Formats: sequence, C-alpha cells, structure tokens
Amino acid sequence: MAEIQNNEPNVWKWALKVVASTGLTGILCCVVPVVLFMFGLMGGIYAISFADAFYNPDGSAAFGAWAFRGLAVVIGAAGIWFYRRKQNQCSIDPKRKRGNLIILTATIVVLGLGFYFTLEKASGWYFDKYIVPAQQQEYQERLK
Repeated sequence: MAEIQNNEPNVWKWALKVVASTGLTGILCCVVPVVLFMFGLMGGIYAISFADAFYNPDGSAAFGAWAFRGLAVVIGAAGIWFYRRKQNQCSIDPKRKRGNLIILTATIVVLGLGFYFTLEKASGWYFDKYIVPAQQQEYQERLK
C-alpha cells in the first residue's frame, strides 16, 4: 500500500510562486502589450490602444485595471488560504504554523507589491522609450 507523505510545504517556494502570480496579474494590462510589441505581434498604435482600454483619458486606472488588481489580491489570498490548508495537514507545532503563515503573508504582500511596482515602472519606461515612438511613426505613415 502506498504511504501518504505528510511533508510540510516550503514557505519560501510557495511564497515566490504566489508573488509571481499576484504581481504579474496586477499589471497584466500593461505587460501584455509590451510583450506582444517586443515580439512583433502588434504595432505601436494597437499596443497604445490596448493599454488605453484599461485607463481613463486622464491616466487614472479604469475598471479593467482595477479588475486585474482585484484579481491579484484574490490570488494572493487564495495562495495564503491553500498554504494554510496544506500546512494544517502536517503535524507540526502550532507556533511554527503561525510563524510560517505570518512569514508567508508578509512575503506575499511586500514582494508582490514590489514585483507589481517594478513591472509597472519597467512597462512605463518601455512604453515611453519604444512603443510611443513606434506609434507616432505608424500614425505619420498612415497620414501620408
């Protein structure tokens, strides 16, 4: 008969997986056009219009951007909940469980926000450096 393994989940591996998921999900509206533009799958005009669909004309976040950010929070909370559930299957010290949960939560919040803001800054830089000039060039070519 197969033996069931009751190994404690690794808090750091779990946290990094959730951090990557939350940070990327939160900024998906800006990363997708950057990646598609980088691979030549969309031009500058379409990349700008794709990103503009998630923001108001004044540059503030519209419903779509907030929906991705909300989804990122849900993914982070689900990651914590699933970790806690998996951790409760193990027979480890309750103090250690609580400590692991605190470490996981803090790691997800701090690194998730850091990853999100890093991607936001990088995508903004890429838009300004490469996509906006390409969009202006494509627009000028259409006017000719």
